Amino acid sequence: MNKELISQAFADRSLLESARQDICEAIDLLDKGQIRVAEKENGVWKVNTWVKEAVILYFAINKMQTWETPPFEYYDKIPLKSNLAKAGVRAVPPGTARFGAYMAPGTILMVGYVNIGAYIDSGTMVDTWALVGSCAQIGKNVHIAAGTIIGGVLEPANASPVIIEDNCFIGSKCSIVEGVIVEEGAVLGSGVNITASTHIIDVTGPEPVEYKGRVPAYSVVIPGTRPRKFAAGVYNVPCALIIGRRDASTDAKTGLNNVLREFGEVL
Repeated sequence: MNKELISQAFADRSLLESARQDICEAIDLLDKGQIRVAEKENGVWKVNTWVKEAVILYFAINKMQTWETPPFEYYDKIPLKSNLAKAGVRAVPPGTARFGAYMAPGTILMVGYVNIGAYIDSGTMVDTWALVGSCAQIGKNVHIAAGTIIGGVLEPANASPVIIEDNCFIGSKCSIVEGVIVEEGAVLGSGVNITASTHIIDVTGPEPVEYKGRVPAYSVVIPGTRPRKFAAGVYNVPCALIIGRRDASTDAKTGLNNVLREFGEVL
């Protein structure tokens, strides 16, 4: 597989046909988990830009076609992920994963959706009506609760995807988008919405400590608001509040409410 040719074709679409085989090989390796859109090196997440370029080009080289999986029918450019039993993946109809998304043995997909380029590690559940967007990276033993959106980040090709590290609990109807990183062991209560510009405020000490773009490891987070002055007056805008830190040994997957109760909050 020629990584350089993929990048060249991304910059110059006249080379697309000459790179077709390399693009297809890259997507096949993504589907098997042998390459990833992003990887953690020395504690820092780094994007494999050429892999994201291959994902984008894969749409360009494929034509729309119909897949029939009775009683369902699909019409799309990207086929569905297959051989789930062999891969050790449980998928509940009509839960859907696209080809080019890796799901490790022991993962569970309820009636949710996993897009191309995503990586989901072992022991993780994607619950009912949850979305794992394109190129999102999900760690081990994560619970993505019902109705949650883990946003996709396809372009620009060098942009970091949304990353949820190991042992996190993402509560129902959360929205994590724009390349936000949720670090290991964090617990997000229901309805937490975080974008790259959202103020994530640690209110556990005598003075607030603010973060943007990442939720610190083992944080317990709930939705909040903060006042902001506009020309027309002062209004409350959404933020996220860190109300405590959970112990690394806490089982967040089954104990979300208990964790929140410890800090005097039940959502």
